[in-house]
Amino acid sequence: MTTPSLRIAVLGIGMMGSPMARRLQQAGHTVHAWNRTQSKADPLAALGIAVHATVAEAVRQADIVVSLLENGPAVEHVLFHAGAAQAMRPGTLFIDMASIQPREARDHAARLGEMGLAHLDAPVSGGTVGAENGTLAIMAGGRAEDFARAQPVFAALGRATHVGPHGSGQLAKLANQMIVGITIGAVAEALLFAAKGGADMAKVREAIQGGFADSRILQLHGQRMVDRDFAPKARMGVQLKDMRNALGTAKEIGFDAPVTTLFETLYAEGVEHGLGELDHSGLFVELASRNAMQ
Repeated sequence: MTTPSLRIAVLGIGMMGSPMARRLQQAGHTVHAWNRTQSKADPLAALGIAVHATVAEAVRQADIVVSLLENGPAVEHVLFHAGAAQAMRPGTLFIDMASIQPREARDHAARLGEMGLAHLDAPVSGGTVGAENGTLAIMAGGRAEDFARAQPVFAALGRATHVGPHGSGQLAKLANQMIVGITIGAVAEALLFAAKGGADMAKVREAIQGGFADSRILQLHGQRMVDRDFAPKARMGVQLKDMRNALGTAKEIGFDAPVTTLFETLYAEGVEHGLGELDHSGLFVELASRNAMQ
């Protein structure tokens, strides 16, 4: 079955937005792009993607608008203060793929609904590699009929799961980030523990692969720890933001999250010590420093 060609506007052309815009264009859709700093979006023009100077121009004729903005306040500003929502045609579907707080997603959905616009919160996991390869895990919250409308977009980007009403996608992403952040810490501490006792860290990582302790974190981030390669794929500072968003949401819903609380403290101390621009596996550096293992 042929996928219908859609007019799609992509807002936020960064490490994730740029490869996702390219994949949508390669899938046969007509793609329009906007970024606050236009020079970051300009290279897409050579691929046949229309780059716009204003967000209103980018979304005006779109069937679906995909947002990859930095945070909740940025999404709110672009939608309701910079003119994006006002410029969208009635019935346009807005898919927010940024990681924001669930309450922000619910608020945006309600306000867009009052304007005759549809909304999905659909954050992703998989990083820049997943964005480039079209293998992102997409967690979508909103109405089932809007999730169905979004399938041509999701098909080009990865695997999408409808997890519940508005805000649920963000809850799923926060759960994902809790698991990622905590597991990075577990892998880092375990490898450092083994090395401190005299074992070969690389061989310990190799030995436990395939057992119950194996994971993508052990495989990918564990290798970065062995190699001391902390070039950022996802930054420590962003991981700290996610942990804090999770704790803020936990407080709102009356949920005690002691493990996440501990790791929020560890990531915060790493950022305070100048590690915020490292990959989030750079928590290894903070834990190594505590044990005089630099």
